Amino acid sequence: MPDFSKRSTQDEIMDDFGLSPDELHPVLKELDVINRLLGGFSVYHDAFKTLKIESGDTIADWGCGGGDTFKVLQKSFDKQNIQPKYIGVDATPATLAYAKKQFENHENVSFVLADVLKENFKEREFDFVISSLFTHHFEDELWVNLIKKMMFSAKKAVVINDLHRHPLAYYSIGLLTTLFSKSPMVKHDSKVSVLRSFRRKELESLLEKAGAKVYTIKWMWAFRWQVIIYV
Repeated sequence: MPDFSKRSTQDEIMDDFGLSPDELHPVLKELDVINRLLGGFSVYHDAFKTLKIESGDTIADWGCGGGDTFKVLQKSFDKQNIQPKYIGVDATPATLAYAKKQFENHENVSFVLADVLKENFKEREFDFVISSLFTHHFEDELWVNLIKKMMFSAKKAVVINDLHRHPLAYYSIGLLTTLFSKSPMVKHDSKVSVLRSFRRKELESLLEKAGAKVYTIKWMWAFRWQVIIYV
């Protein structure tokens, strides 16, 4: 039985930056469906009800994957006649190639191939820095460094969307992917993601170490944490 008492350090297959398009692109399509079905994007809908965003603001998605978050935000902001600029950052070439293809005709969406911990982002370079199911890939010390860098690079706020480590989340995603996923990578990584993720007290401790002063932590369905850091 998995140990839910502490964060796992087990690797995810997707952490390999050298994965090929043939290996990754079917996985990215599946992950988009899973996130939509499990309400994964509600974290952002809820966050941007309170965060003030204007046309021309920049939203940088670190670890952007296939760009699914941008699709959802774009649809929502279009209805409000708000036109931000979207900048996706990812370290895996095959992933970024997939994301770029999804937004070929969108002038306000761009992508950068970079390792966010190594990239020299400028202070307050983006209005908002967001991430979805990304921060759990980092062990505690690197997680703290990542959050420090996010706060340094954001002008208004940082929004983190990540998982709650809980047995029900682990066994539920295991069952769902066993029944409906065709990808061994999705079946493996989805469960490991839960084991690498967080409990509230861990988030509070890590945020304190990162120097976050004003923030909120909110639990949302299904087993998601919404963390908003005001900078």
